[in-house]
Amino acid sequence: MADIEVKRITLNEITQLQKIGRQTFQETFSDANSEENMQKYLDESFSTEKLSAELNNKDSEFYFATLENDVIGYLKVNFGESQTELKDNKALEIERIYVSKEFHGKKVGQLLYDKAVEIARQKKNDYVWLGVWENNVRAISFYKKNGFVEFDKHIFKLGNDQQTDIMIKLKLTN
Repeated sequence: MADIEVKRITLNEITQLQKIGRQTFQETFSDANSEENMQKYLDESFSTEKLSAELNNKDSEFYFATLENDVIGYLKVNFGESQTELKDNKALEIERIYVSKEFHGKKVGQLLYDKAVEIARQKKNDYVWLGVWENNVRAISFYKKNGFVEFDKHIFKLGNDQQTDIMIKLKLTN
């Protein structure tokens, strides 16, 4: 799949971001969550207002993975105060890597992950971290394969359901 491109997203592409964000989150988590909780999360997290604020935040960046101009996945990274928890200036948070189900197993997630690590190295970060749902075995396996280790846990709320995320990190050697 050498034709996949990773490119930074601009505010003009917010509609495409909403579409891929909603689609991939639903594909990944709808089987394990109630329809009400899923809809509430999708409505709040992918609203035009919320995504506009995130796209305009200087400490967050979004990237699309595209194949022949079709968006097939995306990445969101955070630095400094935009990080959801640690807020360490020496760290980069991968908040989201999502890939359309039909492209699972085709190295799209790896390309997006590699982009995140490249950004972290450019910013001279000491480590990359993220939270991953404890029941998302596929993602946990992916990150462990890439050298991440568990360091904590936190609660992620999806609607009225409290779920446990495993917090993992990768120390970078610059």
